[in-house]
Amino acid sequence: MRIQKADKLKNVKEYYFSRKLKEIQKLREQGKKVINLGIGSPDLPPSRKVIEKLAEEARHDNNHAYQSYTGLPELREAFAGWYQQYFDVKLSSNEILPLMGSKEGIMHISMAFLNPGDKVLIPDPGYPTYSSVTNLVGATPVFYDLKEENGWLPDWETIEKEDLSRVKLMWINYPNMPTGTPATKDLFEKVVHFGLQHNILIVNDNPYSFVLNDEQRSILAVDNAKEIALELNSLSKSHNMAGWRVGMVAGDQEYISAVLQVKSNMDSGMFKAIQLAAAEAVKLNRAWYDQLNETYTKRKKIVFDLFDLLGFEYNKKQVGMFVWAKINKSYENAEQFSDRLLDQKAVFITPGSIFGSNGRQYVRISLCSNIETLKEAYERVAEFVKDEK
Repeated sequence: MRIQKADKLKNVKEYYFSRKLKEIQKLREQGKKVINLGIGSPDLPPSRKVIEKLAEEARHDNNHAYQSYTGLPELREAFAGWYQQYFDVKLSSNEILPLMGSKEGIMHISMAFLNPGDKVLIPDPGYPTYSSVTNLVGATPVFYDLKEENGWLPDWETIEKEDLSRVKLMWINYPNMPTGTPATKDLFEKVVHFGLQHNILIVNDNPYSFVLNDEQRSILAVDNAKEIALELNSLSKSHNMAGWRVGMVAGDQEYISAVLQVKSNMDSGMFKAIQLAAAEAVKLNRAWYDQLNETYTKRKKIVFDLFDLLGFEYNKKQVGMFVWAKINKSYENAEQFSDRLLDQKAVFITPGSIFGSNGRQYVRISLCSNIETLKEAYERVAEFVKDEK
């Protein structure tokens, strides 16, 4: 006899990329040289200054103890300065809570505000963790459409027709993943108005502001946003610190305190040296982001050429560290194309269907591979196209 899993896991699958990485590993064990263009894990290093700060602080004997649940004052002040400089948002240290990555924040926020039976508005396509966490806390996902014909923006007229009486939280993610749609002032004003009108907590997941994006925007810059909105941010993409697990949530002090009630029961704070190095990271000047984007721009050009080979459609103005494209009519759906390319040429491209039903005809390529790898992928795709004819 075995102990049965919790019922809540019936509605939660293992994370797609966790399963796919196992599949890719098996293919590599069989001798196939798989090129993985799926996952947005930066291959570039953090700033040398940040690494040196980490090493310096790690050498101090007194830096290895448990840390405050609220994060170091130095890190909260650095985050506040970062938001003031780049997002034109003034935050007090009590309006910021450092996190072990923004993914942790998705769980903490959901646990802090949702009760079983509450409903949550989730974008389709959107980050799968929004729905997984919603199911884990016993709330009910209500998916709202993002479609190409509407610029991958919420259709407010359609959403307003829903029964919103039990909706307590809405996830948005701009700059958007997977579609690359940039954030706009108008969008944030509309979503804040919607939240205030219906008493729905709005959470903007904002880790892509600095990647191939000239203008940084925060939902908290909108008038009265703090009454109804929180914002997550992360150093994973903007500072090449994915494995460091450093993020933050910002908003009204009362909301932050609620998240802290959960977080303080879940962990015992980040390593002090990591926090001090993270504070160094957000103090980097604009040249850091310019250098990063120079590299991503070169990579993006090759990905555009690759999609041109396939005859896939894409928007050249999309931002972030991925390229989103619509497949051509040769394929029934994106999963069929992705599986065929992996099987025949050992190149993995993410099917958009993992982000929701509105992604069935789309694929996504990560820019987290070097030029040589992308060129090799291009050559394999060229062979694939030739073989398909």
